Amino acid sequence: PGGVILDRPVRSVVMSDYTPPINDIRFVMNHVADLGGILATERFSHVDGDSVDAVIEEVGRFMAEEVAPTNVDGDRIGSQWHAGDGGPASVVTPDSFKPAYDKWVASGFGAMPFDAEYGGADFPWITAIAVQALFTTSNMSLSLCPLLTQGAIDAIHAHGSDEQKNAYLPKMLTGEWSGTMNLTEPQAGSDVGAVTTKA
Repeated sequence: PGGVILDRPVRSVVMSDYTPPINDIRFVMNHVADLGGILATERFSHVDGDSVDAVIEEVGRFMAEEVAPTNVDGDRIGSQWHAGDGGPASVVTPDSFKPAYDKWVASGFGAMPFDAEYGGADFPWITAIAVQALFTTSNMSLSLCPLLTQGAIDAIHAHGSDEQKNAYLPKMLTGEWSGTMNLTEPQAGSDVGAVTTKA
């Protein structure tokens, strides 16, 4: 609600309309990133430009209808840390996040750029960047979980054993399981260069 700054009333402004930047994304994909050249390679011969366009259009619709309405809760409520009271501590997201995230998992959009061997669609990585952009612009706080999961997927895919890949990647690609990045230290915060722990 309102507040007072410098003895002047301040009104809250709630942005409820989200227009996905589909035309901007199309322009960058086609004229900056050379999507046509990428799709012409043997690796992506199973994907065509019309399919990519249709998927990005559908992701934009999904973000506008399912994710963007949760954005205000992300700003106003945020994630809340709760002490354990004898049990484990927990972090609770706003109530609107879980149904939106469940729909994200059901959509399969998170698996687009990953190997078909683990349940992905093996689309070019530029399509994942477009999905990330749409997710982040519709609700940054909710988008961070899938974003950090992508990093964990990449680490397991590049360095995990076959047993680890088979155990983790299928559920991480869908978003049923998520990954995280833990890098905060008292003297460094999130400054990765100042972190002293090595693994």
